[in-house]
Amino acid sequence: MLPPLSKLVMDRTSSDEFLLGASSKQDPYDDPDSESPFISTFRARPMTPANSRRRTFRTLCTVLAAVSLLSFGFVLLKPLSYLDIEEAPMYSATFNSQLYVQGPPTQRFRDNLRNDTKYITSWISAGWTNDVMTYGNLIYLALITERIPIIAKFIPSHVDNIPRLSQAIESPVIEWHEVKDSKSEVLDDLGCWNVWESVQKLEPRPRESPSLGLLRLDVSWTRTPDWVKLTPPAIGDNHASFWSACNPCDDQLLCFDYLYYVGAQNAWEWESDYSPAWRFVGQHMHWNASLERLADEHARRAMNVPINEPTPPYISIHIRHGDFRNYCNDLPLDQCFASLPVIARRVAEVQEELRKQKSIEVTQVIMTSDERDPEWWSGVRAMGWTWVDYATERTEEIYGKWYPVFIDAPGFVGTHGSTMTTLARRRVESWHGGPTRVVKWGSPNADDH
Repeated sequence: MLPPLSKLVMDRTSSDEFLLGASSKQDPYDDPDSESPFISTFRARPMTPANSRRRTFRTLCTVLAAVSLLSFGFVLLKPLSYLDIEEAPMYSATFNSQLYVQGPPTQRFRDNLRNDTKYITSWISAGWTNDVMTYGNLIYLALITERIPIIAKFIPSHVDNIPRLSQAIESPVIEWHEVKDSKSEVLDDLGCWNVWESVQKLEPRPRESPSLGLLRLDVSWTRTPDWVKLTPPAIGDNHASFWSACNPCDDQLLCFDYLYYVGAQNAWEWESDYSPAWRFVGQHMHWNASLERLADEHARRAMNVPINEPTPPYISIHIRHGDFRNYCNDLPLDQCFASLPVIARRVAEVQEELRKQKSIEVTQVIMTSDERDPEWWSGVRAMGWTWVDYATERTEEIYGKWYPVFIDAPGFVGTHGSTMTTLARRRVESWHGGPTRVVKWGSPNADDH
Protein backbone atom coordinates (compact mmCIF):
# COMPACT_ATOMS: atom_id res chain seq x y z
CA MET A 1 0.00 0.00 0.00
CA LEU A 2 1.36 3.40 -0.95
CA PRO A 3 2.02 6.10 1.68
CA PRO A 4 -0.71 8.73 2.00
CA LEU A 5 -0.09 12.32 1.07
CA SER A 6 2.95 13.85 2.71
CA LYS A 7 3.64 12.01 5.85
CA LEU A 8 6.78 14.13 5.73
CA VAL A 9 5.29 17.59 5.51
CA MET A 10 3.69 18.79 8.72
CA ASP A 11 0.10 19.87 9.11
CA ARG A 12 0.81 23.54 8.50
CA THR A 13 -0.68 25.37 5.53
CA SER A 14 1.93 28.12 5.71
CA SER A 15 5.02 25.97 6.24
CA ASP A 16 8.21 27.64 5.04
CA GLU A 17 10.31 24.54 5.47
CA PHE A 18 12.69 25.19 2.60
CA LEU A 19 15.85 27.11 1.80
CA LEU A 20 14.83 28.52 -1.57
CA GLY A 21 13.96 32.09 -0.63
CA ALA A 22 15.65 35.14 -2.06
CA SER A 23 19.05 35.53 -0.45
CA SER A 24 22.57 36.28 -1.51
CA LYS A 25 23.59 33.15 0.42
CA GLN A 26 20.53 31.05 -0.34
CA ASP A 27 22.49 28.29 -2.05
CA PRO A 28 25.58 27.27 -0.08
CA TYR A 29 26.18 24.39 -2.48
CA ASP A 30 26.82 26.86 -5.28
CA ASP A 31 29.16 29.00 -3.20
CA PRO A 32 32.16 26.80 -2.40
CA ASP A 33 34.48 29.77 -1.98
CA SER A 34 32.48 31.50 0.71
CA GLU A 35 34.55 32.10 3.82
CA SER A 36 33.51 30.84 7.23
CA PRO A 37 33.08 33.70 9.67
CA PHE A 38 34.96 34.12 12.92
CA ILE A 39 33.15 32.05 15.53
CA SER A 40 34.31 32.10 19.11
CA THR A 41 35.17 28.72 20.63
CA PHE A 42 32.52 29.38 23.25
CA ARG A 43 31.59 26.58 25.60
CA ALA A 44 28.70 26.91 27.95
CA ARG A 45 29.45 26.42 31.63
CA PRO A 46 26.92 25.01 34.08
CA MET A 47 24.21 27.58 34.74
CA THR A 48 23.61 28.69 38.30
CA PRO A 49 21.11 31.17 39.71
CA ALA A 50 21.93 34.70 38.63
CA ASN A 51 23.14 35.93 42.03
CA SER A 52 26.33 33.93 41.50
CA ARG A 53 27.08 35.30 38.04
CA ARG A 54 29.82 37.87 37.82
CA ARG A 55 29.30 39.43 34.42
CA THR A 56 26.41 41.70 33.72
CA PHE A 57 24.31 40.85 30.72
CA ARG A 58 24.76 44.30 29.23
CA THR A 59 28.54 43.94 29.30
CA LEU A 60 28.32 40.53 27.65
CA CYS A 61 26.06 41.86 24.91
CA THR A 62 28.44 44.75 24.25
CA VAL A 63 31.38 42.37 23.93
CA LEU A 64 29.48 40.09 21.57
CA ALA A 65 28.44 43.04 19.43
CA ALA A 66 32.09 44.08 19.19
CA VAL A 67 33.10 40.57 18.17
CA SER A 68 30.53 40.65 15.40
CA LEU A 69 32.22 43.71 13.94
CA LEU A 70 35.38 41.60 13.49
CA SER A 71 33.87 39.35 11.35
CA PHE A 72 24.41 30.01 13.55
CA GLY A 73 11.04 12.74 11.91
CA PHE A 74 9.64 10.97 13.45
CA VAL A 75 11.27 7.70 12.65
CA LEU A 76 14.70 8.05 14.14
CA LEU A 77 16.77 4.99 14.79
CA LYS A 78 18.70 5.19 18.06
CA PRO A 79 22.53 5.04 17.92
CA LEU A 80 23.40 1.66 16.45
CA SER A 81 25.74 -0.92 17.92
CA TYR A 82 27.34 -1.77 14.60
CA LEU A 83 28.65 1.80 14.42
CA ASP A 84 30.32 1.46 17.82
CA ILE A 85 28.24 4.28 19.29
CA GLU A 86 27.58 3.96 22.98
CA GLU A 87 24.03 3.64 24.24
CA ALA A 88 22.83 7.02 25.50
CA PRO A 89 22.63 7.15 29.30
CA MET A 90 19.49 8.16 31.13
CA TYR A 91 19.53 11.85 32.06
CA SER A 92 17.02 11.83 34.87
CA ALA A 93 18.04 14.53 37.33
CA THR A 94 21.25 16.06 36.04
CA PHE A 95 19.58 19.45 35.83
CA ASN A 96 16.74 20.02 38.26
CA SER A 97 14.44 22.58 36.68
CA GLN A 98 13.01 23.38 40.12
CA LEU A 99 16.28 25.14 40.96
CA TYR A 100 15.51 27.82 38.37
CA VAL A 101 11.92 28.63 39.32
CA GLN A 102 10.21 29.35 42.63
CA GLY A 103 8.49 25.96 42.80
CA PRO A 104 5.65 24.02 41.16
CA PRO A 105 3.77 25.59 38.21
CA THR A 106 1.72 28.64 39.18
CA GLN A 107 -1.45 30.24 37.83
CA ARG A 108 0.55 33.32 36.75
CA PHE A 109 3.94 32.67 35.22
CA ARG A 110 5.63 35.67 36.86
CA ASP A 111 4.87 34.27 40.31
CA ASN A 112 7.21 31.39 39.50
CA LEU A 113 10.20 33.34 38.15
CA ARG A 114 13.16 33.84 40.46
CA ASN A 115 14.12 37.45 41.12
CA ASP A 116 17.81 36.59 40.80
CA THR A 117 17.51 34.80 37.45
CA LYS A 118 17.16 35.99 33.85
CA TYR A 119 15.13 34.10 31.27
CA ILE A 120 14.49 34.12 27.53
CA THR A 121 11.65 32.70 25.41
CA SER A 122 10.28 32.66 21.88
CA TRP A 123 7.64 30.82 19.87
CA ILE A 124 7.39 28.29 17.07
CA SER A 125 5.42 29.16 13.95
CA ALA A 126 6.30 27.02 10.94
CA GLY A 127 6.81 23.44 9.81
CA TRP A 128 8.11 20.92 12.32
CA THR A 129 11.76 20.98 11.18
CA ASN A 130 11.87 24.76 11.17
CA ASP A 131 10.45 24.72 14.70
CA VAL A 132 13.35 22.53 15.83
CA MET A 133 15.77 25.04 14.31
CA THR A 134 13.87 27.91 15.95
CA TYR A 135 14.33 26.38 19.39
CA GLY A 136 17.97 25.65 18.57
CA ASN A 137 18.48 29.33 17.82
CA LEU A 138 16.61 30.34 20.97
CA ILE A 139 18.73 28.09 23.18
CA TYR A 140 21.95 29.29 21.56
CA LEU A 141 20.89 32.88 22.19
CA ALA A 142 20.22 31.88 25.80
CA LEU A 143 23.77 30.53 26.07
CA ILE A 144 25.45 33.67 24.78
CA THR A 145 23.32 35.94 26.97
CA GLU A 146 23.59 33.67 30.04
CA ARG A 147 19.85 33.31 30.34
CA ILE A 148 17.64 30.30 30.94
CA PRO A 149 15.51 29.38 27.91
CA ILE A 150 11.84 28.61 28.46
CA ILE A 151 10.40 26.62 25.57
CA ALA A 152 6.85 25.60 24.82
CA LYS A 153 5.96 22.09 23.77
CA PHE A 154 5.97 21.18 20.14
CA ILE A 155 2.41 21.11 18.91
CA PRO A 156 0.80 18.72 19.63
CA SER A 157 3.48 16.91 21.65
CA HIS A 158 7.05 17.25 22.79
CA VAL A 159 9.56 14.86 21.28
CA ASP A 160 12.94 16.11 22.46
CA ASN A 161 14.93 14.65 25.33
CA ILE A 162 15.29 17.86 27.37
CA PRO A 163 17.32 16.38 30.27
CA ARG A 164 19.81 14.95 27.78
CA LEU A 165 20.02 18.28 25.96
CA SER A 166 20.64 20.17 29.21
CA GLN A 167 23.37 17.70 30.12
CA ALA A 168 25.05 18.03 26.73
CA ILE A 169 25.09 21.83 26.61
CA GLU A 170 25.84 22.10 30.35
CA SER A 171 23.00 24.55 30.87
CA PRO A 172 19.37 24.16 31.98
CA VAL A 173 16.46 24.24 29.57
CA ILE A 174 13.03 24.52 31.14
CA GLU A 175 9.56 24.21 29.66
CA TRP A 176 6.56 26.46 29.98
CA HIS A 177 4.47 23.80 31.72
CA GLU A 178 7.09 23.83 34.50
CA VAL A 179 6.60 27.57 34.95
CA LYS A 180 2.89 28.12 34.42
CA ASP A 181 0.13 25.64 35.18
CA SER A 182 -1.01 24.24 31.84
CA LYS A 183 -4.61 24.31 33.09
CA SER A 184 -4.45 27.93 34.19
CA GLU A 185 -7.20 30.21 32.86
CA VAL A 186 -5.32 33.35 33.90
CA LEU A 187 -4.42 35.64 31.00
CA ASP A 188 -0.88 36.95 31.60
CA ASP A 189 0.48 40.18 30.13
CA LEU A 190 3.88 39.90 28.45
CA GLY A 191 5.98 42.36 26.47
CA CYS A 192 7.89 40.88 23.53
CA TRP A 193 10.13 42.07 20.73
CA ASN A 194 8.71 41.88 17.21
CA VAL A 195 11.66 40.81 15.05
CA TRP A 196 9.64 39.51 12.12
CA GLU A 197 8.33 42.90 11.01
CA SER A 198 11.86 44.34 11.00
CA VAL A 199 13.42 41.77 8.69
CA GLN A 200 10.73 41.34 6.03
CA LYS A 201 8.20 43.58 4.32
CA LEU A 202 5.38 41.25 3.28
CA GLU A 203 3.70 40.92 6.68
CA PRO A 204 3.33 44.21 8.64
CA ARG A 205 2.83 42.45 11.97
CA PRO A 206 4.59 40.12 14.40
CA ARG A 207 4.87 36.45 13.55
CA GLU A 208 1.85 34.67 14.99
CA SER A 209 2.04 31.45 17.01
CA PRO A 210 -0.65 29.16 18.43
CA SER A 211 1.51 28.75 21.53
CA LEU A 212 0.43 32.16 22.83
CA GLY A 213 -3.22 31.15 23.08
CA LEU A 214 -2.41 27.78 24.60
CA LEU A 215 -0.29 29.46 27.26
CA ARG A 216 -2.89 32.18 27.91
CA LEU A 217 -0.49 35.03 27.12
CA ASP A 218 -1.61 38.52 26.12
CA VAL A 219 1.44 39.90 24.32
CA SER A 220 2.25 43.56 23.71
CA TRP A 221 4.68 43.83 20.83
CA THR A 222 7.52 46.30 20.32
CA ARG A 223 9.11 46.31 16.90
CA THR A 224 12.88 45.88 16.96
CA PRO A 225 15.04 48.50 15.21
CA ASP A 226 15.83 47.78 11.57
CA TRP A 227 19.51 47.28 12.42
CA VAL A 228 18.72 43.83 13.84
CA LYS A 229 18.69 42.61 10.23
CA LEU A 230 21.70 40.42 9.51
CA THR A 231 22.22 41.67 5.96
CA PRO A 232 21.88 45.15 4.41
CA PRO A 233 18.32 46.27 3.62
CA ALA A 234 18.89 45.86 -0.12
CA ILE A 235 19.49 42.13 0.30
CA GLY A 236 16.18 40.32 0.32
CA ASP A 237 16.44 37.74 3.06
CA ASN A 238 14.62 37.60 6.40
CA HIS A 239 17.48 36.98 8.82
CA ALA A 240 18.28 38.87 12.00
CA SER A 241 21.62 38.84 13.80
CA PHE A 242 22.25 36.89 17.00
CA TRP A 243 24.45 39.70 18.24
CA SER A 244 21.90 42.44 17.55
CA ALA A 245 19.28 40.40 19.41
CA CYS A 246 21.55 40.53 22.47
CA ASN A 247 21.06 44.25 22.96
CA PRO A 248 17.75 44.36 24.89
CA CYS A 249 19.29 42.55 27.84
CA ASP A 250 17.59 44.12 30.86
CA ASP A 251 14.18 42.43 30.94
CA GLN A 252 13.82 39.55 33.37
CA LEU A 253 12.03 37.54 30.68
CA LEU A 254 13.43 38.51 27.30
CA CYS A 255 10.92 37.55 24.62
CA PHE A 256 10.99 37.43 20.80
CA ASP A 257 8.23 36.59 18.36
CA TYR A 258 10.22 34.35 15.99
CA LEU A 259 13.87 33.25 15.90
CA TYR A 260 13.98 30.85 12.96
CA TYR A 261 15.57 33.46 10.71
CA VAL A 262 18.62 34.28 12.85
CA GLY A 263 22.31 33.91 12.08
CA ALA A 264 25.72 34.84 13.40
CA GLN A 265 27.26 35.80 10.06
CA ASN A 266 25.23 34.48 7.13
CA ALA A 267 21.71 33.42 6.24
CA TRP A 268 20.84 29.71 6.34
CA GLU A 269 23.74 28.87 8.66
CA TRP A 270 22.31 25.51 9.71
CA GLU A 271 23.55 24.34 6.31
CA SER A 272 27.16 25.09 7.26
CA ASP A 273 29.63 23.30 9.53
CA TYR A 274 30.48 26.52 11.38
CA SER A 275 26.86 27.19 12.44
CA PRO A 276 27.11 28.03 16.15
CA ALA A 277 23.46 27.16 16.77
CA TRP A 278 24.06 23.69 15.35
CA ARG A 279 27.47 23.17 16.98
CA PHE A 280 26.50 24.20 20.49
CA VAL A 281 22.81 23.21 20.54
CA GLY A 282 21.29 21.54 17.49
CA GLN A 283 23.44 18.42 17.40
CA HIS A 284 22.49 17.70 21.01
CA MET A 285 18.73 17.76 20.40
CA HIS A 286 17.88 14.05 20.55
CA TRP A 287 14.53 12.29 20.52
CA ASN A 288 13.07 10.95 23.71
CA ALA A 289 13.33 7.23 24.42
CA SER A 290 9.74 6.36 23.48
CA LEU A 291 10.16 7.79 19.98
CA GLU A 292 13.45 5.97 19.50
CA ARG A 293 11.76 2.68 20.37
CA LEU A 294 8.85 3.45 18.05
CA ALA A 295 11.30 4.36 15.29
CA ASP A 296 13.08 1.07 15.59
CA GLU A 297 9.81 -0.86 15.48
CA HIS A 298 8.62 0.89 12.31
CA ALA A 299 11.97 0.52 10.55
CA ARG A 300 12.14 -3.19 11.39
CA ARG A 301 8.65 -3.86 10.05
CA ALA A 302 9.41 -1.90 6.88
CA MET A 303 12.44 -4.14 6.29
CA ASN A 304 10.64 -7.34 7.42
CA VAL A 305 13.24 -8.05 10.09
CA PRO A 306 12.49 -11.25 12.04
CA ILE A 307 11.86 -10.80 15.76
CA ASN A 308 15.00 -12.64 16.81
CA GLU A 309 17.36 -10.68 14.56
CA PRO A 310 18.98 -7.27 15.21
CA THR A 311 18.02 -4.21 13.18
CA PRO A 312 20.28 -4.17 10.10
CA PRO A 313 22.07 -1.05 8.89
CA TYR A 314 20.18 0.85 6.23
CA ILE A 315 20.23 4.04 4.17
CA SER A 316 17.33 6.46 4.43
CA ILE A 317 16.17 8.73 1.61
CA HIS A 318 14.12 11.92 1.90
CA ILE A 319 12.71 13.11 -1.43
CA ARG A 320 10.53 16.17 -1.27
CA HIS A 321 8.28 17.01 -4.21
CA GLY A 322 4.96 18.38 -2.86
CA ASP A 323 5.21 22.16 -2.66
CA PHE A 324 8.57 22.14 -4.48
CA ARG A 325 6.53 21.79 -7.66
CA ASN A 326 5.89 25.51 -7.34
CA TYR A 327 9.57 26.15 -8.09
CA CYS A 328 9.50 24.17 -11.33
CA ASN A 329 7.51 26.94 -13.04
CA ASP A 330 6.73 25.77 -16.60
CA LEU A 331 9.29 22.98 -16.58
CA PRO A 332 7.77 19.48 -16.79
CA LEU A 333 8.09 17.68 -13.48
CA ASP A 334 10.03 14.78 -14.97
CA GLN A 335 12.68 17.31 -16.05
CA CYS A 336 12.52 19.39 -12.88
CA PHE A 337 12.87 16.64 -10.27
CA ALA A 338 15.71 14.15 -10.11
CA SER A 339 14.74 10.75 -11.48
CA LEU A 340 14.95 7.57 -9.43
CA PRO A 341 18.12 6.44 -11.28
CA VAL A 342 19.74 9.75 -10.34
CA ILE A 343 18.75 9.20 -6.71
CA ALA A 344 20.05 5.63 -6.95
CA ARG A 345 23.43 6.97 -8.05
CA ARG A 346 23.63 8.98 -4.81
CA VAL A 347 22.55 5.93 -2.81
CA ALA A 348 25.36 3.93 -4.44
CA GLU A 349 27.86 6.62 -3.42
CA VAL A 350 26.72 6.37 0.19
CA GLN A 351 26.89 2.56 0.06
CA GLU A 352 30.42 2.71 -1.28
CA GLU A 353 31.52 5.18 1.40
CA LEU A 354 30.04 3.01 4.16
CA ARG A 355 31.83 0.03 2.67
CA LYS A 356 35.21 1.77 2.53
CA GLN A 357 35.12 3.84 5.71
CA LYS A 358 33.15 1.60 8.08
CA SER A 359 33.40 -1.82 6.46
CA ILE A 360 29.60 -2.04 6.43
CA GLU A 361 27.73 -3.64 3.55
CA VAL A 362 24.35 -1.89 3.39
CA THR A 363 21.65 -3.24 1.11
CA GLN A 364 18.52 -2.00 2.90
CA VAL A 365 17.14 1.35 1.74
CA ILE A 366 14.07 3.11 3.19
CA MET A 367 12.38 5.84 1.16
CA THR A 368 10.42 8.72 2.66
CA SER A 369 8.61 11.15 0.38
CA ASP A 370 5.48 13.23 -0.07
CA GLU A 371 5.12 12.09 -3.69
CA ARG A 372 1.55 11.00 -4.63
CA ASP A 373 2.14 9.34 -7.99
CA PRO A 374 1.58 5.54 -7.71
CA GLU A 375 3.87 4.95 -10.70
CA TRP A 376 6.68 6.74 -8.90
CA TRP A 377 6.23 4.49 -5.88
CA SER A 378 6.17 1.45 -8.14
CA GLY A 379 9.55 2.64 -9.39
CA VAL A 380 10.77 2.86 -5.80
CA ARG A 381 9.72 -0.77 -5.30
CA ALA A 382 11.47 -1.75 -8.53
CA MET A 383 14.68 -0.28 -7.14
CA GLY A 384 14.46 -2.81 -4.32
CA TRP A 385 13.76 -0.11 -1.75
CA THR A 386 11.03 -0.07 0.86
CA TRP A 387 9.10 2.45 2.96
CA VAL A 388 7.12 2.67 6.19
CA ASP A 389 3.45 2.06 5.44
CA TYR A 390 1.93 4.60 7.81
CA ALA A 391 -1.62 3.74 6.78
CA THR A 392 -1.23 0.07 7.66
CA GLU A 393 0.68 1.01 10.82
CA ARG A 394 -2.15 3.44 11.72
CA THR A 395 0.59 5.76 12.92
CA GLU A 396 -1.42 8.96 12.68
CA GLU A 397 -4.50 7.37 14.25
CA ILE A 398 -2.56 5.97 17.20
CA TYR A 399 0.14 8.55 17.80
CA GLY A 400 -1.02 11.76 16.09
CA LYS A 401 -0.24 13.65 12.90
CA TRP A 402 3.30 14.62 13.77
CA TYR A 403 4.80 11.23 14.49
CA PRO A 404 5.55 10.10 10.92
CA VAL A 405 8.28 12.60 10.05
CA PHE A 406 11.37 10.98 8.57
CA ILE A 407 14.06 8.37 9.08
CA ASP A 408 17.64 9.03 10.10
CA ALA A 409 20.12 6.24 9.54
CA PRO A 410 23.86 5.50 9.22
CA GLY A 411 23.67 6.79 5.65
CA PHE A 412 21.38 9.39 4.12
CA VAL A 413 20.31 10.86 0.78
CA GLY A 414 18.15 13.99 0.77
CA THR A 415 16.64 16.79 -1.29
CA HIS A 416 18.48 20.03 -1.92
CA GLY A 417 16.70 23.04 -0.41
CA SER A 418 14.69 21.18 2.24
CA THR A 419 15.31 21.97 5.89
CA MET A 420 14.06 18.49 6.75
CA THR A 421 16.93 17.13 4.67
CA THR A 422 19.30 19.58 6.35
CA LEU A 423 18.44 18.38 9.83
CA ALA A 424 18.47 14.68 8.90
CA ARG A 425 21.78 15.07 7.06
CA ARG A 426 23.46 16.86 9.93
CA ARG A 427 22.21 14.31 12.48
CA VAL A 428 23.50 11.39 10.44
CA GLU A 429 26.89 13.08 10.11
CA SER A 430 27.08 14.10 13.78
CA TRP A 431 25.43 11.16 15.53
CA HIS A 432 26.64 8.30 13.35
CA GLY A 433 29.62 9.75 11.49
CA GLY A 434 27.76 8.54 8.42
CA PRO A 435 28.06 9.58 4.77
CA THR A 436 25.35 11.75 3.24
CA ARG A 437 24.43 13.13 -0.16
CA VAL A 438 21.98 15.81 -1.32
CA VAL A 439 20.25 15.49 -4.68
CA LYS A 440 19.97 18.70 -6.69
CA TRP A 441 16.95 19.43 -8.85
CA GLY A 442 15.20 22.28 -10.68
CA SER A 443 16.54 21.70 -14.19
CA PRO A 444 17.43 18.75 -16.44
CA ASN A 445 20.68 17.11 -15.31
CA ALA A 446 20.84 19.39 -12.24
CA ASP A 447 22.54 16.64 -10.21
CA ASP A 448 25.18 15.75 -12.78
CA HIS A 449 28.58 15.54 -11.20
